[in-house]
Amino acid sequence: MFLSLLAEGEQIAQEVGEKATQIGYTGFTVAMIGVALCVLLCGIGSAIGLFKTGTAAAGVLGEAPDKFGKVLVLVLLPATQGIYGFIIGIIASGSITADLTLAQGWAMLGAVMPMAVAGLVTGIFQGKSAVNCIYAVGKQDSLGGKLIIYPAMIEFYAILGLIISIMLIPLV
Repeated sequence: MFLSLLAEGEQIAQEVGEKATQIGYTGFTVAMIGVALCVLLCGIGSAIGLFKTGTAAAGVLGEAPDKFGKVLVLVLLPATQGIYGFIIGIIASGSITADLTLAQGWAMLGAVMPMAVAGLVTGIFQGKSAVNCIYAVGKQDSLGGKLIIYPAMIEFYAILGLIISIMLIPLV
């Protein structure tokens, strides 16, 4: 009985796969959607973080232009998530071929998602953290070097997402 159910399930899966291929839903399509999502979500996280840090820096520099150097590093920290997403996009797209099975396409989507989610979330929160550090540098110049550590700790989780995605992509 179990074997007949298994055979019937395989038959249904094959029919669904054929129908999906007929309408253009292939492994290639799913993998490309994953890569696009990764680059897009990481870019969104970076853009939101950079918006927050850039506006905070503009306020501080409007009153103390001499603090540009100390504020610049804090402003740019959220940009790294966009770079990481772009790196994963390049690495993953090198592994995508037109003949990917649907399962391989989903595997690729799963492989890039750690970076996609980590890039989105850490870009936003790193920007929020860096904003407060920028305001603190505006009040006390000597804190500049010390305050970099707080948003940099958030960077650690973006790096973990990058490493996990790099490790998973070759498995597809």
